[in-house]
Amino acid sequence: MDLKHTALILIGYQNDYFAPNGILHHALENSEQVGQVLQNSLVFIEHLLPTDATVVTTPIIFTPDYSELSDPIGILKIIKENGAFKSGSPGAETIDEIKVFGTDIGNIPGKRGLSCFSKTALHKVLQQHQITDVIIAGAVTSLCIDSAGREAAELGYRVTILSDCTVARTSFEQEYYLREIMPMYATVASSADMVQKLGL
Repeated sequence: MDLKHTALILIGYQNDYFAPNGILHHALENSEQVGQVLQNSLVFIEHLLPTDATVVTTPIIFTPDYSELSDPIGILKIIKENGAFKSGSPGAETIDEIKVFGTDIGNIPGKRGLSCFSKTALHKVLQQHQITDVIIAGAVTSLCIDSAGREAAELGYRVTILSDCTVARTSFEQEYYLREIMPMYATVASSADMVQKLGL
């Protein structure tokens, strides 16, 4: 894996998931796990930023009236009914722990569904940087992380999911996806293993 052609994609690092008072924070079963996932993510980012790798965030943000969600179901219905990730709201903001990195982390706007590739410039940006390998971290494992990983694989990228930098709604869901689903299209590895593999 050549770091010059590697990108770390950060998904859902927003207050509505990661802040204790976030609208959807309670939907994540283990609050201690959320804190550990964030800490692991920050350590990995700090290792990666001094290198030639590309690091981007892909926040999900909706218009104030959720006009883009005409008849949502599942998680998108929950988001709309609870007023989460609404443009201009504190919950939609990227968490401060990621903001402190400033322009060292790029921002790819436009995500309004499960995949950060859908209706965004992410694929174009990755192509511009000649990215061949993507590493994915964030929330939620069974939804946005899985959707991003599958689409990245379909687009021809080699995909790595960071097992300890992703969080699911439940421990069972986390373990099941990492063990049974994601290895079908991606490499699943811990952040420490990736630091060692990349020689960081």
